[in-house]
Amino acid sequence: MNTILQQTFSVPFRYPVCFTEDLFDPQNTILADVLRGERVPKVLFVIDSGVADTHTQLIQQIKTYAETFKAVFALAAEPIVVIGGEACKNDDTLYQKIVEATHLYGIDRHSYLAVIGGGAVLDMVGFAAAISHRGIRLIRIPTTVLSQNDSGVGVKNSINAFGKKNYLGTFTPPNAVLNDFNFLKTLDDRDWRAGISEAIKVALIKDLSFFEWLEANGKALANREMAPMKEHIIRSAKMHMDHISGKDPFEFGSSRPLDFGHWAAHKLEKLSDFRIRHGEAVAIGIALDSTYSFLQGRITQEDLNRIIKLIKTLGFELFAPELQGEQLIKGLKEFQEHLGGQLTIMLLEKLGKGVEVHQMDENLIHQSVALLQSFQEKSNLITS
Repeated sequence: MNTILQQTFSVPFRYPVCFTEDLFDPQNTILADVLRGERVPKVLFVIDSGVADTHTQLIQQIKTYAETFKAVFALAAEPIVVIGGEACKNDDTLYQKIVEATHLYGIDRHSYLAVIGGGAVLDMVGFAAAISHRGIRLIRIPTTVLSQNDSGVGVKNSINAFGKKNYLGTFTPPNAVLNDFNFLKTLDDRDWRAGISEAIKVALIKDLSFFEWLEANGKALANREMAPMKEHIIRSAKMHMDHISGKDPFEFGSSRPLDFGHWAAHKLEKLSDFRIRHGEAVAIGIALDSTYSFLQGRITQEDLNRIIKLIKTLGFELFAPELQGEQLIKGLKEFQEHLGGQLTIMLLEKLGKGVEVHQMDENLIHQSVALLQSFQEKSNLITS
């Protein structure tokens, strides 16, 4: 005789995503308010080396802030500085260093890891937090456009393994996301623009009005104007948050709409040995899948021209030599393997609305690549 007991329960997740300036000014209580509770928790800070090198007073500011709010939280140890960028996700010793630190400094499930940096460092430290004690509380403090408007507000943590991006990881929501716009002012031009590709992505598949706003403000964004940058980040972050909360936040299905343009982007990053940064690869991936959508007759010539024009206005490349050949096609299989189930790729039905497909025509992919090369080399768009 078989006995089957059916278990069902749900766990609600709730965390604030804050936008501010001068996060570590003692007059700004956002961080202290997040940490405030019945006990005084330990907090261990981990900082992206690029941020630490640029903001040379940051560690002292953290210490001063902690002293000001010593009745609220305590620093567990000297902040740990780790290399940033994709390198931190490729080196196993780095996440192991964070896990070891939680052991050495007694960081328990009522303590916090607070990570300051770009999306790769947030991923790596988030992974270390998730696997230590089955989950240590995490505060993300994103410092790049891409991490503030997209990756930092979500629930994913990961490192790379077996030559595959994000092979090891967890779905673990943070306890808070604190975005300080002042960190953006010191970004180089590549990192300033790179994250805007994620806004183009979400606008194209979900919100025509946002795409039109990006068109109208493209030159201002390219010229590093802060007001439109702030507005675009908040708007993009909210759209990403709304999607995550609305359907399949832990990706149990085969669909991942927010990865429009990403199947090619992930492969392009690896093929370029990460010379091409994630946001730059996403811009090329968006251009590729938009061109493919046009060649399939899903969007019009005018639609495609508008997309290409915006990407170029922001200063992105449209083509890379690594797109040519059969290696790119392997990215489709790897994309499917990462999520499981049937191949599911997001294309465009029209500007502001995506459509999922379950197969891709290799010949059309190669034709799309050829068109992107033409757009890049001849600086022309499709004409009648």
